[in-house]
Amino acid sequence: QVQLAESGGGSVQAGGPLRLSCAASGATGASRCMGWFRQASGKEREGVASIDSDGTTTYADSVKGRFTISKDTAKNTLYLQMNSLKPEDNAMYYCAATSVQFGGRCPRPRPRPGPFSFWGQGTQVTVSS
Repeated sequence: QVQLAESGGGSVQAGGPLRLSCAASGATGASRCMGWFRQASGKEREGVASIDSDGTTTYADSVKGRFTISKDTAKNTLYLQMNSLKPEDNAMYYCAATSVQFGGRCPRPRPRPGPFSFWGQGTQVTVSS
């Protein structure tokens, strides 16, 4: 089991940056895929970015070149640096992790919610134009 807690959400003007953090606790030593997802009001949850246990990253087309996922293994923390934010980035953002059985290689070609077993409570990002 792994517990996830997001932080760093808030309100920002379009074009600005924001960095989300996700603190992991529990069985963090296992090899897992970690990812960020978002869900806007009235829409389905969608993948934003993911990172393999070896550090390989994948991104949704809508955020490529603007968002960067990274992790600090020593701190058991996952990050999402978001730059050049747009109003369409408004959403609740969730951190997620796969089970040990799934392994450390994330879904390809882009993140999708199905393989992820553990989820945080989410942090709201609001971008104003």
